[in-house]
Amino acid sequence: MEAELDTEPQQLMEPSYSQTMEIDPRRARFPCSIVWSPLPVISWFIPFIGHIGICREDGVILDFAGPNFVCVDNFAFGSATRYLQIPKEKCCIPLGQSAYNSEECYMQDETREDLRTWDDALRKSTQEFQHRSYNLFTCNCHSFVANNLNRLGFLSGRWNVVNLAIFIFFNGRWVSKASMLRSIIPFVVVFFLGVTFGGFTFLKFWFFFTSILIGWFLLGTYCFKNLIQL
Repeated sequence: MEAELDTEPQQLMEPSYSQTMEIDPRRARFPCSIVWSPLPVISWFIPFIGHIGICREDGVILDFAGPNFVCVDNFAFGSATRYLQIPKEKCCIPLGQSAYNSEECYMQDETREDLRTWDDALRKSTQEFQHRSYNLFTCNCHSFVANNLNRLGFLSGRWNVVNLAIFIFFNGRWVSKASMLRSIIPFVVVFFLGVTFGGFTFLKFWFFFTSILIGWFLLGTYCFKNLIQL
């Protein structure tokens, strides 16, 4: 009985895993998560395309927002409207304090000493993208997040801008009802006005614009693999 009484206060003093991983949208804190927000104009026409970032273990958002520039705690296009928290057990980095579980999990040019935690991996990717030029069509925010996920070994890696966008679209959670409306209403309004005043001409333009943009990333990802950087 005495031994049990001695250990209980220590357990109460230690922060639990759930406490350290709590989402707090009011403070823009999304620990170990991918976050998403709509892009001006582009998201008005194609609502599943937006701006994304990835968060440190303390919930601070990092996003590739311009040439040689990774934003820290200042999401480039407003507050996040969707998020997806990454399960730690599905990454090769244990995300607590120990190193990789197996030699197959880390990238070829990096060692166990280089990457021991989630934040170590994000720091490496941030340093890399601070020396890259930003281009919406070849090296963008999706490239940055995909690079991080590959370095983390999430679901065995192999992330690119296409499967990442699909993954967020189908698995992301809305931060709130207001965030959902903020993301969807511009598309509904633009599409309604376009069909009302433009009719079939607007639909042709919309289809052409959507096909060109999506086709570019599909071809650049799966046919010309050096075109879109990761």
